[in-house]
Amino acid sequence: MAKVLCVLYADPVDGYPTSYARDDLPRIDQYPGGQSTPTPQGTDFTPGHLLGSVSGELGLRRFLESRGHTLVVTSDKDGAGSVFDRELPDADVVISQPFWPAYLTAERITRARNLKLAITAGIGSDHVDLDAAIAHDVTVAEVTYCNSISVAEHVVMMTLSLVRNYLPAHQWVLDGGWNIADCVARSYDVEGMNVGTVAAGRIGLAVLRRLKPFDVRLHYTDRHRLPESVENELGLTFHASAAEMVPHCDVVTINAPLHPETEGMFDDDLIATMKRGAYLINTARAKICDLDAVDRALRGGHLAGYAGDVWYPQPAGPDHPWRTMPHHGMTPHISGSSLSAQARYAAGTREILESWLDGTPIRDEYLIVDKGTLAGTGAHSYSTTAQARS
Repeated sequence: MAKVLCVLYADPVDGYPTSYARDDLPRIDQYPGGQSTPTPQGTDFTPGHLLGSVSGELGLRRFLESRGHTLVVTSDKDGAGSVFDRELPDADVVISQPFWPAYLTAERITRARNLKLAITAGIGSDHVDLDAAIAHDVTVAEVTYCNSISVAEHVVMMTLSLVRNYLPAHQWVLDGGWNIADCVARSYDVEGMNVGTVAAGRIGLAVLRRLKPFDVRLHYTDRHRLPESVENELGLTFHASAAEMVPHCDVVTINAPLHPETEGMFDDDLIATMKRGAYLINTARAKICDLDAVDRALRGGHLAGYAGDVWYPQPAGPDHPWRTMPHHGMTPHISGSSLSAQARYAAGTREILESWLDGTPIRDEYLIVDKGTLAGTGAHSYSTTAQARS
């Protein structure tokens, strides 16, 4: 029998919900491009309920315990003596979300003598040391595409919020003011701007499609160039690198995975080549940006705004500079954890578990590492340290 260790974020401060704002979710059976949404043999949850917190348990307890397996769920993942560290050595499966990542470092993977499968309930598995997973023959899987559109919507929301100066204007209302001049002194139209994405995979392409109706000029860079038909449809300008693209853009959105080639990409030097007054949106991974370089660019006025929901570490401490830098629109890591997305990634997590427990193949698009090498989506999206050095 397997021991499944699941790390989820804590319940709401006023307790697990007993009611919800909406009664149902729209039914979605396929993602853009034709991939089907998760197809587990069954589910034990109500779509639209809070599944990503500790009490939600991703709807897995009845399923696992009915088969004789053990499920341990905790939000305590960091610090000496955390529940995660205490339970890890004999865990067969670790489940974690990017929003509240249980960092599976090389040292932790070495101590996890029984670990065979690491599942990301969501997308983005950089909290797992992929080199160590490969070395220890640990399969790494994620629920590819489950929340890509959720994140793309968040990017569009943040872009408009920054450019239109929405958050400070809303604060004037909350504070009882009617200070129109203060609200509009940093407010512009998105129309006619040049907007570029670093990476045009599932999320990046979805962002481009959603911004097209705003009559902006669209740019992208990606190591896999899009088909000519897509470029023509959206009027895209391709650039061979981020360094080539960003000087042309009023808004830059980062939608790339974190790996050795992207870590620290947006440093002082690259940001200095961006237009003065440009906006930077990062819902990918915080370490793609140099923390202090972003802070300096905002305080010095080179960037007009920065927004995102990814931090390092997560959760971010109260003294993290991104909490207090000017002209930011930061949120906790929530872009891919809407109640709509949770229903999909909970179902996808169960689908992966069903396949693994039954000894049947895990969907290729869910795989990041398998049989000692990058596999499936991982082979397309990630690189290992060894590959970066070659």
